[in-house]
Amino acid sequence: MDRPELRLQQLHAFAVLAEELHFGRAAERLGIAQPPLSQQIRRLEAKVGHPLFTRGPGPVALTAAGHQLLPAAQRALHEVAVGLDTARRAGSGEAGRIRIGFAASLALTVLPGMLRAYRDQFPQVEMEIREMTTAPQVTALREQVIDVGLLREPPDEPGLASETILSEEFVAVLPAAHPLAARRVLPIEALAHERFVLLPRSAGPKFHDRIIDLCRSAGFEPRTGQQAIEWQTVCALVEAGLGVSLAPASVRRIRLNGVAYRRISPNSAHTTVAVTWRRDDQNPLVSRFVEAARSQP
Repeated sequence: MDRPELRLQQLHAFAVLAEELHFGRAAERLGIAQPPLSQQIRRLEAKVGHPLFTRGPGPVALTAAGHQLLPAAQRALHEVAVGLDTARRAGSGEAGRIRIGFAASLALTVLPGMLRAYRDQFPQVEMEIREMTTAPQVTALREQVIDVGLLREPPDEPGLASETILSEEFVAVLPAAHPLAARRVLPIEALAHERFVLLPRSAGPKFHDRIIDLCRSAGFEPRTGQQAIEWQTVCALVEAGLGVSLAPASVRRIRLNGVAYRRISPNSAHTTVAVTWRRDDQNPLVSRFVEAARSQP
């Protein structure tokens, strides 16, 4: 079937006249004179090949062809209106779909509030959330698998822009029965003879190196006993007595009976969380999300 060459102006005029069944009132609603309205209807009737309205004497009425065309005309006008509104919202970052990567530990801190605030502000935006460590997020951003990332210690990556949204202290993670757990504040050098449970460097090179540098600045090289991708697993391995760890302060929200979290000294050491995106990305959804992340307390 060939696509009909119909103008929306003609369909609109037809739909209004079908509602009013009076040329004068329909022309007034459309903001035009009656002769142009009649011309629009005649052109549409020429496309159909049949009259759409009865004309005098007596009141205006839809013909059989008009009755058949009206629902289709109304649907077409509605779809165009919806499409225009959706396009406007997408263009202003108020509708569409955004793909967000996040580090698992952020579920214990800024992530829930950030997503809730963004959803409340932009309810028409569909969020696709993906849990990923830092290095896979960087790859996913580079390959356009995700649109924004929430990650720890973002790397200096060409083509990516980052903005810090959170700075956290480090804490020591110890088995609750460990002698060092009796202290309220723990010097990092007190961990010199312990085995460590750490995230692998491949998960986040800068964050991993940050922990190693903390230990080295305290005068020792940490010995890695076990590795785990998620902080929940790290804490579980510590509880099992397989080592100790240094972790962002937010992991204290992981409640395990056999685990103690202690502040460390010096307490000047922090880890940063950043929102990261492709520098050349012109998607308004991304800029809106970055603004929302920036405004979080």
